[in-house]
Amino acid sequence: MQVSRIPANTKVKMAATRWGCLGPGKISYDFFLAIQDNLPAQEHEFIAVASRDENRAKEFADKFKFKRYYSSYDDVANDKDVDIVYIGTLHTTHVELSLKMLKAGKSVVCEKPMAMNLKQAKLVLDTAKTEKRLFMEACWSRFFPAYDLIRSELDKGSLGEVRMVQANFCLQIAHVDRVKKISMGGGGLLDLGIYCIQLACLVFKEMPESITVVGGLMGDVDEGACVILKYRGGAMANLTYHVNSGQGNNSAVILGQKGKIELDDPFHCATRCRTPSGEHEFPLKNNDYNFVNSSGLSYEAAAARDSLLKGELDHQKYSHADSIMVHTIMDEVRRQLGVRYPDFD
Repeated sequence: MQVSRIPANTKVKMAATRWGCLGPGKISYDFFLAIQDNLPAQEHEFIAVASRDENRAKEFADKFKFKRYYSSYDDVANDKDVDIVYIGTLHTTHVELSLKMLKAGKSVVCEKPMAMNLKQAKLVLDTAKTEKRLFMEACWSRFFPAYDLIRSELDKGSLGEVRMVQANFCLQIAHVDRVKKISMGGGGLLDLGIYCIQLACLVFKEMPESITVVGGLMGDVDEGACVILKYRGGAMANLTYHVNSGQGNNSAVILGQKGKIELDDPFHCATRCRTPSGEHEFPLKNNDYNFVNSSGLSYEAAAARDSLLKGELDHQKYSHADSIMVHTIMDEVRRQLGVRYPDFD
């Protein structure tokens, strides 16, 4: 895979990666706690956090020892000590804030989904290239050791020809405002379904020939769906997500003609898997995290630092091309379900 690079004369050189944070919510809490728990303190420095609620920004800064806190996102953009910004705000704000940070000369790690649709995603990625800044959509799954094993097994051909990918992601989160409200970018696809789709894209590395979707709505947003992706030669991905079903067995399997890979629940941040080379386990530290296996967010943070030091505009484990492929598929899934975001589509 070709990785775009910043010209050598603009390569970032730093002793520590100097972080800013927009939106001190639950996922941001887990992201910076994971860095604290797992990565060398001399390699990551927490500079500035911003929230529209200054008290929340102060509490977050006190917790993680950020040097400064602000009540305006513009202040982070203008802070010359910040090299890279983690965006953990609502889906609907991701594009606006990503553009603001990139145009201010900051690199960005933006929570998934990076945009509400493909058109927006292309705008952000084009801006990152123009500004010559690293942009990563925070598809944290791709940075887990279990996903490194998937790549290795596929590259070795140990599965033979892959014929089927199956992934399920079903949770009871329909009561959460950001999931149930269209104005907040709600629906299951952008929250859960995206994880199933990225796995199929990792395995098949190309757009499917056809996309078939059967699902249901809760009000204006998608409650859940079964998504069938059909690829060249008849290979398929059978992907299911639901936000109002109770928790299922959220595992995944990659089936080849010679072997298979099984990712244990939760497949999107799996710490256990079985491959033709054997059983593998990658334990994570336990701490006061909001979400399951959030300690693994440190893999993503370490990857961001690595790309910065190499002068890359994206990371090969989840490149700009990967984001485009996933958002292209998601746009079609939403079209078939009849979900539109009035402020963006």
